[in-house]
Amino acid sequence: MKERHTRLSVVKELIKNNRIDNQDTLLELLAKEGYKVTQATLSRDLKMLKVGKISDGWSGYYYSLPENDLISESEKSYIQDVRRGVLSIEFSHNFGVIKTRSGHANSVAFALDILALPEILGTLAGDDTIFVILREGMSKEDLLESFKLRIPEIEA
Repeated sequence: MKERHTRLSVVKELIKNNRIDNQDTLLELLAKEGYKVTQATLSRDLKMLKVGKISDGWSGYYYSLPENDLISESEKSYIQDVRRGVLSIEFSHNFGVIKTRSGHANSVAFALDILALPEILGTLAGDDTIFVILREGMSKEDLLESFKLRIPEIEA
């Protein structure tokens, strides 16, 4: 998990300091920094960091980080819904059960869907329980790392 957090920091620095126009170039730069990752992992990292491509106005596009690393106001409210509602998280393979305060499961599941954590394939909510399905190749540790990055106050 620690490696992912440091790798994300390295990806951000590489994008800030270089004009990178494709994932192959970014993979090569990461390899020079000592990170051997797959294209699929890099794609998830870019989605997590909300990296986009912008036009240079002449010959193509290059990667760019969001203009500010601040969380949007609407995203803050969804994060607050998750913080307020979650009591516990348990997993068995790629299935998870999130226990929430009574009546909070729908708002927490909706917030998780809106936040589009790359590890979560989908959610199904009841009154105080959310069934979470992780994407193929994702683990509980991957999701908990995303929580640490996006929703740091959550105790899972």
